Amino acid sequence: MYKVALCDDEAVHLEDLRDMLDMYQEQRPDCELEIECFASAEALLIRVREQDYEPHLLLLDIYLQKEFGIAAAKELRSMGNKSQIVFITSSQDHALEAYRVQAAQYLVKPVKEEELFQILDRLLQEERRETLRYLVLRTEGRVSRVAIDRIVFCEAQGKNQKLHLADGEELLLHMTMTEIFGLLSDYPQFVKVGASYIVNLDCVVSLNARKLVIEPETNIHLPRGSYQPLKERYFKYYCDDR
Repeated sequence: MYKVALCDDEAVHLEDLRDMLDMYQEQRPDCELEIECFASAEALLIRVREQDYEPHLLLLDIYLQKEFGIAAAKELRSMGNKSQIVFITSSQDHALEAYRVQAAQYLVKPVKEEELFQILDRLLQEERRETLRYLVLRTEGRVSRVAIDRIVFCEAQGKNQKLHLADGEELLLHMTMTEIFGLLSDYPQFVKVGASYIVNLDCVVSLNARKLVIEPETNIHLPRGSYQPLKERYFKYYCDDR
């Protein structure tokens, strides 16, 4: 679900943007948007401040009656909000100020469907690429977003699995090894070693018939029969997959 917020104090412009977004969804069945409309910057800021609302994308009019749109964007940034912001404007006079609040784009009124759709395509593609870099895992009563490149290896511990991360952090997961490998199997750097380990090949320092060494200085003793397929997968990863 991709969250989009629209903020414009002119009802006709809000309605036009909403109609364009509905049309965008109709033309792209794999895209699901959750759209909220705000008639003022104040209403938007209250929603963010009191309900911890953070849309992926904010389409924000610069010339609001009661508050300058860029001032609202600055307040959002001061609250730590990281939404992509696209300013809707009748002038490009404020390009420098928009840059200072990390605006993704300007759209000049009247907004053209083609221009809006191109921006949405680009931002959705960036969001999908970003999502692929993380796993969202439930760990000991909380939900953690774990960067793929931080995972060093995973080991079975009874009915649980322990995830070892690059900075030494360890996460205990109430999942099966099969479930975790299902999440990681799309990433070529991860390989299953016997029934008890999943290893990030980017972190392997060396391996032989008895053990593999993972940085920083962690030894995993290889189960019988696992060395040859592991060696083949290791060389394939570094020679063929890249």
